[in-house]
Amino acid sequence: MSQLRVALPPLVELELHSEVSCAWLDRQGQVSREERLTLSQLGQRPKQPPLLCFLHPADSLLASIDLPPLPANKTAAAVQCAAQALMLGDSTQMHIGHSPRDASGQVQIAWGSRQHLQRLAAVLKQAGLTLRGLYPAPYSLPVLPGVVACVADGHLLRRESLNSGQVEPLLGDEVDEASFAAEATQRWIGPLPGWGLHGGLQQTGGEQRGWGRAVGCVALAVAVWVIGLNMYAAREARQGQQLKAQMSQRVKQAFPELPVILNPLQQARQQLEQRQKGAVDDPAQNFNRLVLQAGTGMPFMAGSVERLSYRDGALQLALLSDANRGGNDKGWQSTLAQAGISVTADDAGWTLRPSDESSANTNEDDDSGADDE
Repeated sequence: MSQLRVALPPLVELELHSEVSCAWLDRQGQVSREERLTLSQLGQRPKQPPLLCFLHPADSLLASIDLPPLPANKTAAAVQCAAQALMLGDSTQMHIGHSPRDASGQVQIAWGSRQHLQRLAAVLKQAGLTLRGLYPAPYSLPVLPGVVACVADGHLLRRESLNSGQVEPLLGDEVDEASFAAEATQRWIGPLPGWGLHGGLQQTGGEQRGWGRAVGCVALAVAVWVIGLNMYAAREARQGQQLKAQMSQRVKQAFPELPVILNPLQQARQQLEQRQKGAVDDPAQNFNRLVLQAGTGMPFMAGSVERLSYRDGALQLALLSDANRGGNDKGWQSTLAQAGISVTADDAGWTLRPSDESSANTNEDDDSGADDE
């Protein structure tokens, strides 16, 4: 199918008698003819195909943004939010077009004034011409290995891929990277991207649902914030577990006599106090025995101990407020009893002591009761 491609002047200057550069492409996509005509003259020619128009470089506002994977209906809202930060002026007066998200997360966006786009639509209608597509200036260039560049009207046009293009104003410096002259026919034969700005010619500012876009932007911002908060919480929890494991390892290295590490900070403090006081071997052995039996016989308390205290031959385990206290299963108490350990519950948690000591305390209580009688 043959094509008629047109390079537009700046839209702010566009009128019915504005001259435009035209190129007719054959079915093989090669330029068969070039000519400069006014839009009025072009409209008077019979059987012209719909126009594929390319904006003037000054009207070709392009940028590239990074977006996470999103559903198609949310991608448009994300593009709207991101583009607002790049625009000078009221974003509701701009029409925004964007490419699909590529494998690297890049989305190419372009925008133009709705007023100027409506001016273009009115002039084309007046000339009797039909628009098929409207694209930024770089998308007329071919796609070749590397970057294709061309100088046009004081701007450097660059095309990197099907959807990626750039426009840079020249400030009087010579450009050595141009792939071909501005008059070369190669500047017309580029493949068209699957997106453009032609949608802005069928929409008016009143048809845009400004509130819907605002709500979409807010919803997207909230979703991104929640995702970020969850990721931060997960990272902090992971770092906390790593820190706890490192503390346990360091306490184990510093106090190899400890059989089980339940509360690294508390156990390290107790070991230091015992060393400073010159604790005798028997209490230390009794303490180690109680800690070992607590770790093996009460596995449900792993990670639930808030504080350890060892006093008068008894090991007191103060639990966290939301800790599991063993439920209805009392089999572990029988296991500890067989190991010679007595376990009693209190408001703070559990108290462990050797069974003989527990029996002695019980006998003393019985004797005291007999004396009272």
